[in-house]
Amino acid sequence: MLNIVVPAAMTLLGIALLLNAWRLFRGPDATDRILALDTLYINAAGMIVLYGVYIGHPHFFEAALLIALLGFVSTMALAKFLLRGDIIE
Repeated sequence: MLNIVVPAAMTLLGIALLLNAWRLFRGPDATDRILALDTLYINAAGMIVLYGVYIGHPHFFEAALLIALLGFVSTMALAKFLLRGDIIE
């Protein structure tokens, strides 16, 4: 059952990644692009976790955690830049 569900979920996450990339490049506003980038990081971390479950290696979970942390920090930095025009006060 896991051999069917994980590839199907990876396919759906791949479609979500493509749609997020489309919104990232075609977004009408900077805030839309930042939200698309944040969602792109979340979907990429989910894809890595699913791949780790599929092949059975625990090292992929650490990589997904690292990507999620970097995505959060970059989203906060970009949001602060949009609000104030400066990241470091």
